Amino acid sequence: MTISVDRAGLWDAEALADVAAATFPLACPPHATNEDIAAFIDNVLSAEKFSEYLTDPTRTVLKATSNGEIVGYVMLVDGAPEDEDVRSAVSLQPTTEISKLYVLPERHGSGVSAALMNAVVDYARNANCAGVWLGVHQENERAQRFYVKNGFKKVGTRTFRVGAQTLHDFVMQRSI
Repeated sequence: MTISVDRAGLWDAEALADVAAATFPLACPPHATNEDIAAFIDNVLSAEKFSEYLTDPTRTVLKATSNGEIVGYVMLVDGAPEDEDVRSAVSLQPTTEISKLYVLPERHGSGVSAALMNAVVDYARNANCAGVWLGVHQENERAQRFYVKNGFKKVGTRTFRVGAQTLHDFVMQRSI
C-alpha cells in the first residue's frame, strides 16, 4: 500500500469530516456517551468546521491518502497554546500543536500514522519550531504508546470538553 501525505484543500472538507466521524469515537474513553461524542462531531468535526479549518491561516491540515482515498489526517495549529495550563507546560518555543491525528481503524498498523508523524516533523522543522505538542486522553494508552515511540514526553495535563463531559488529557511534547 502506497501512502502519500499532502496538504488538504477545501475540496477535502467532506471526506475529512467522514474520517473524523469514523475515528474520533475510537479515541474517547469508554465512559464518554454517544450523545456527547455525536455533539462533539457535529460541533467540531463537521464538513462546515473543516471548511473553516482549511481556510484558517493558523491551521494546516495534512491528509494521508492511499489509492486516492483519505485514510487519515493531522491538523496542526501554529503559535503559543491558548490554554494557560498548557502554555506553562510546553517549554519548547516556538511550537506547533498537533490538534488532531486520526487514522481509519482498518488502516491501523499500516504505516499511515508514521507517515503523518513524519510529515508533522517536516512541517515543524520547516517552520523553525523548537517542538510540537499535543493533548491525549489519559486513558488512551494505544495513542500514548505511539507518541512515546515518536519521541514525545508527558509534560502536563489539561481538561478537554466532549459534549457535556470534561475529560482529562496528558500534554505531551517533543523537540524537533
